[in-house]
Amino acid sequence: MIALISEAWAVGYVVAEWSIRLAMVAVVPMRRSPEAARSWLILVFLLPIPALLIYLLIGRPTYPRWRRERFLRLPAVLAAASREISHSRYCRRPELPASLSGPALLVERLGQFPTVAGNDFELLSGYDEVIDRMIADIGAAQQTVHLLYYIFADDETGLRVIDALQRAAKRQVKCRVLIDAIGSRRWARRVARLLIPAGVEVRLALRVGLFHRRSARADLRNHRKIAVIDSRVGYLGSQNIINAEFGGGIANQELVARVVGPVTTEIQTVFIADWFMETNEKLANPVLFPHNPPGGGAVAQVLPSGPDYPDAGIGHLIVSLVHGARERVIITTPYFVPDEPLLQALKTAALRGVEVRLVVSNVTDQMLVNLAQRSFYSELLHAGIQVHLYAQAFLHAKHITFDDEIAILGSSNVDIRSFVLNAEVSLIAFDKGVVEQLRRQQSRYFASSNVLSLREWEKRPVASKLAENLARLASPLL
Repeated sequence: MIALISEAWAVGYVVAEWSIRLAMVAVVPMRRSPEAARSWLILVFLLPIPALLIYLLIGRPTYPRWRRERFLRLPAVLAAASREISHSRYCRRPELPASLSGPALLVERLGQFPTVAGNDFELLSGYDEVIDRMIADIGAAQQTVHLLYYIFADDETGLRVIDALQRAAKRQVKCRVLIDAIGSRRWARRVARLLIPAGVEVRLALRVGLFHRRSARADLRNHRKIAVIDSRVGYLGSQNIINAEFGGGIANQELVARVVGPVTTEIQTVFIADWFMETNEKLANPVLFPHNPPGGGAVAQVLPSGPDYPDAGIGHLIVSLVHGARERVIITTPYFVPDEPLLQALKTAALRGVEVRLVVSNVTDQMLVNLAQRSFYSELLHAGIQVHLYAQAFLHAKHITFDDEIAILGSSNVDIRSFVLNAEVSLIAFDKGVVEQLRRQQSRYFASSNVLSLREWEKRPVASKLAENLARLASPLL
């Protein structure tokens, strides 16, 4: 009898596993890239029951239905912002070579923001300098301060910003802070306890919990890092509000743009959209969208991306701009795990004579991601792409230049997580002066980097190559 029961359980288990495998063969490839489908199916065929459970948890990069419905209400919420952004006196198309004009139009169609002229850019690479300048701007605020950060800690750096916010709120400046629930989970409660009694509004983005009525998926995060003061000054880039050395004593090297001009209204709109998505509160006060008359600065625009914007993938834009580049493409990113279209675009660009360089950190804080990243180096080097390993610190800066014409800077890494799963924001400048500022920064990276040699790279141990290739198989799931 026991033997018959055991045999029945064994048969049932095998039938269940093969039922899952066959069903997932039909389901997984739907609306998914071939490389992502391949990774999922490998996992399904090796471990069908665990794979099914994981797939049910994180298999589709979409938010819950209530959030998608709330997102559809955004155009009405942002009507005042749209009217100000679309002001004809500073909406201006950039002057670009024909090869890049098409990709530039793509930005507007993806993110719904037009290009606006008259923006003054200041690129800040000093970690403490960014905090000092932000605190000074908060100290001069008269009406509003809005901060949206993936990480907001209550360490020495965070306490300095908290103090500035407390003093601003005491002056009757309206201060709002939105921080990611997972990225800031170690510090969020303490930060809120310090800010809320002072009159600062604090909200968590994409809260997660078994008993939370509107819980989000743990892997879909708001990775944006922006600050807007009086709708006049904007900060956007890679730096969080936390000490530079917060991960095992590794110092982070960042880059942040401080921008003044009409594009700050677009940055403000991203904050207000995220605030509405988390609170259902409409911030429609006209003071949030002042008229910023254009000066003589750069043409720029903002591109928000993430699961809320299914067609606004920053990856689509980067691929298009790589295809349009004629002279050089220089990518700086802490995490490089490209999808197949971007990998092929970079290789093709190098083969047609475009100078393509990748700057990544030799210091790493994510072992599995680093292994997957390393698996691409041989392919890049064979195509003639230069790979620079930055040696001085953990290079967390995220920016790309295309020829002498276009610069992208923001929160997005060049990996599948940033392209598909995370809410990100990028600032695109169509300006030779801004590109030149970034080029000088890139030159400093080159001087502090080791350039990979294909011959030396191929000598690494077989065990390293095996680990890298296994990590690469899982790269669409990272």
